[in-house]
Amino acid sequence: MLRAGAGVLLGAMLVAGCGGSGGSGDDKGPGPDGTADSASHVSRAAIDVAPGDGAKDVPATGGLRVTVDGGTLTGVTARSADGTAVPGALSDDAHTWRPTGRLSLATRYSVDAYAVDDQGRPAAKHADFTTTVPQHTFIGFFTPENDSTVGVGMIVSLKFNRPITDKKAVEDGVRVTASPSVPVTGHWFGSQRLDLRPRDYWAAGTRVTLQLRLRDVEGAPGVYGTQSKDVRFTIGRDQRSTVDAAAHTLVVRRGGTVLRTLPASTGAPAHTTYDGVMVIAEKYAVTRMNGQTVGFGGEYDIPDVPHAMRLTSSGTFVHGNYWSPAGVFGTTNVSHGCIGLRDVKGGSSQTPAGWFFDHSLIGDPIRVLNSHDRTVAADNGMGGWNLSWEQWQAGSAL
Repeated sequence: MLRAGAGVLLGAMLVAGCGGSGGSGDDKGPGPDGTADSASHVSRAAIDVAPGDGAKDVPATGGLRVTVDGGTLTGVTARSADGTAVPGALSDDAHTWRPTGRLSLATRYSVDAYAVDDQGRPAAKHADFTTTVPQHTFIGFFTPENDSTVGVGMIVSLKFNRPITDKKAVEDGVRVTASPSVPVTGHWFGSQRLDLRPRDYWAAGTRVTLQLRLRDVEGAPGVYGTQSKDVRFTIGRDQRSTVDAAAHTLVVRRGGTVLRTLPASTGAPAHTTYDGVMVIAEKYAVTRMNGQTVGFGGEYDIPDVPHAMRLTSSGTFVHGNYWSPAGVFGTTNVSHGCIGLRDVKGGSSQTPAGWFFDHSLIGDPIRVLNSHDRTVAADNGMGGWNLSWEQWQAGSAL
């Protein structure tokens, strides 16, 4: 209301000053030296815009202020180069205007300020300035991918390229919403990883949005975020699988109904498979598995493992196995910790491994029982489901 009113008032004053009184004979004539007596038309309102015109490296907070001496402000408009208005507030005495929020970094702004003196004579001032360009920035690499369809066990994960010290500020800039609605909470693993999940598995068909509002958030001293984007994904059908290491089976349930029971082989006694919930994080039609990459030296190096799906960042997979005798599946545990399903060299959709690969999504949970190993760590892949809701909430900075 103030800006609109100020514009009308300023326009009226300018018309009166330029057009005179329409020839009524009351205008002041030329002075003794033949010049117009213009002093009576000069406003005594002196506007100051801080920072000054052309200023650079202006901070995002505390750097912008408009004041007037000898008058009152009638309107202030501040905009970024893309036209986005800067919200602000006028002091009670109309002598000072300040923005009510942060400015964006690395952004050019323009300010137009208007005032009148005690005689109603208008004054105006324009200034341009540029905010600080941060030398150090951070971003969060997120999963799952935009527009993907994932399983009910999917955990949203952000891995930051720099250590975060102000976890509260960063977590406050991250929001996960769902339809149908469900509370979602974050949990920090160290200073560079933030995972977010609901209390229980997602409901099938849920539409989820990850909102990143990290632009200009100071995650550590002098280190600012650059992201402002939305990531959307959908929860697919409800498929959950259970591996019983003692029974040597992998039971696939969809919507609570057993879809298929597959003979499996888990970790041998010297290399047992983790117990607990693991979630499919990656899928590879074929991949190389080398024992040297996971601490097993030269015990194995298989260049063409078919139908491989990663369960942990430490190297646990559920995958096809064509090199072991067919009789071990369903009877004996022979792996180095992975869950093996019968397959053929080159892979086939007709084998148990091929069928499970084709019927699985990234985000599908797999629970391992009776392996007699420790429960997989919460930060090893998407192991966060092994924490209670209270334990999970305790890891939030908010």
